[in-house]
Amino acid sequence: MKKYIIPSLLLILIGAASCNQNSYSAKRAAEDKLIADFISRQHINIIYEEPENGQWGEKDYLKVPGYDDLYYHLSHTGDSAYEVHSGDKILVRYIRYTLEERADTARYMTTSEQAYPTEFSYLYDYTTACEGWHAAVKYMKYSGAACKIICPSKQGFDTDKSTVTPYGYDLQIKIPRY
Repeated sequence: MKKYIIPSLLLILIGAASCNQNSYSAKRAAEDKLIADFISRQHINIIYEEPENGQWGEKDYLKVPGYDDLYYHLSHTGDSAYEVHSGDKILVRYIRYTLEERADTARYMTTSEQAYPTEFSYLYDYTTACEGWHAAVKYMKYSGAACKIICPSKQGFDTDKSTVTPYGYDLQIKIPRY
């Protein structure tokens, strides 16, 4: 009887440990599939370098170098007279949406009471803006620029990381000059 108890306990412990590992890895695998399905459903064309002529195809998304599954599409170039620099205050207007198949409406949208109701310090503030937003601003470059990003949980906000939830964002920035 004793010779069966120890192997049984060992199997239970191994099983419990693998369940914990599988739950996060299963969530990550589901996230990867959700992103891939979204890209497929939206007929997005993944590119690996910014267009040389600055002309983005409507469905062209750059796979952002150095980030897993962060994709970026420039919708509007903005005003080249106001270029973003490290530490600049960035004002953001955004729409956040899920990547699920039936996600036809915005999950969160900034209000119309202020033109740009969210602000953060570029490359310094990672609480008001997630890592994915900072990466997007690097490519947006100019005040008035607009983009779309597909942001996996690893580059998202803390709540996105804890729930392993990717989001899509439509961002528009303004760099105030005083």
